[in-house]
Amino acid sequence: MDVRVSGATAATSHAPGQCPPGEIDASTGEASAIGLHPDDLPDGLVVADERGRVTCFNAAAARITATPAAEAIGHQLDQVLPLEDLEGRRWWALTDPYGGLATRIGQPERNLLLPGGREVLVAARYVRARPTGPLRRLVVTLRGTEARRRTERSHAELIATVAHELRSPLTSVKGFTATLLAKWERFTDDQKRLMLETVDADANRVTRLIAELLDISRIDSGRLEVRRQCVDMAAAVRRHVQAHTTAGQRPDLFLIKVVEPLPDLWADPDKVDQVLGNLLENAVRHGEGTVTIEVTPTVVTAQPEGSAVDSAAQPSTAVTISDEGSGIPEESMGRVFTRFWRGSKRGGTGLGLYIVKGIVEAHGGTITVGRSRAGGAEFRFTLPVGAPAHLA
Repeated sequence: MDVRVSGATAATSHAPGQCPPGEIDASTGEASAIGLHPDDLPDGLVVADERGRVTCFNAAAARITATPAAEAIGHQLDQVLPLEDLEGRRWWALTDPYGGLATRIGQPERNLLLPGGREVLVAARYVRARPTGPLRRLVVTLRGTEARRRTERSHAELIATVAHELRSPLTSVKGFTATLLAKWERFTDDQKRLMLETVDADANRVTRLIAELLDISRIDSGRLEVRRQCVDMAAAVRRHVQAHTTAGQRPDLFLIKVVEPLPDLWADPDKVDQVLGNLLENAVRHGEGTVTIEVTPTVVTAQPEGSAVDSAAQPSTAVTISDEGSGIPEESMGRVFTRFWRGSKRGGTGLGLYIVKGIVEAHGGTITVGRSRAGGAEFRFTLPVGAPAHLA
């Protein structure tokens, strides 16, 4: 995108924090009728003329560099932005935008240092009157590194969590298999069975973690596939409850309420099972008292973004899972569906609810968390029931 800035270059002709009137046209680079002022841009914008004098220094640039615009306009660019690379070399001397190769069109974004060691992300665009001609304007964008650092911290947390969660079961698997191989004859059949059952459980734990990581990767990249089939939500709920009771939970721990008739629900059955399994496991593990599962037909009012037409009513199926425990603190409800959030210290990677939200939204549904009438946690998700386009 070419930024065209017009107006005087003298520092005295502009109020502090402002630039000459600037307008952007992404297709032609010429002034357009949108009237976008440089101070409207979210990133720092610095423009220098053919002699290297700063002609534009917007409000974001003043904030990032802690330099008032009045002290920048009309001065040489290398004095206004004395940038250095991470090895302490002066960036303008290295890149030489005015005296270097005339075929260059700019510099890709990179980490540089301002005076005092503050990091900033800098990119440059070389505007020439004609290809390989002299530089007519140098356009520099500045961004803070906070967003990138947050992303890096998130990736570091993910790596640390994965390493921690993998180390424990793999250590157990390695220990038991090494012991069995070295001393097989010394153990009874019952002891061997116990060790192998432990190895099997730990292998399942590793498999679940890897599956969670793959789901997160697909959700973050927008590649989560939804293979829609007709799903009986009430039957799916009963199947999950049966699995918990078969595993040793009391049958009276669960209360299922289904409001009939339910409309046909088209969703990915495997992913619906993943959502139900995660929410029920959370209710059993972290909640108390009776776990209530309600399945009801509902209508979700959807207003297309930017549309002036009346809101559309979309038939949906709603599932509410609640318990009678202490619930989730109000201050934590905004973080429930983020990565690594844990409601308690009783196990878990803190990734399950993040995946649940991604699956529900991939179906075009919504999920919320609140407090149940009994005071415990209440999760409610809705899935639209419309059939795929090829069956509609």
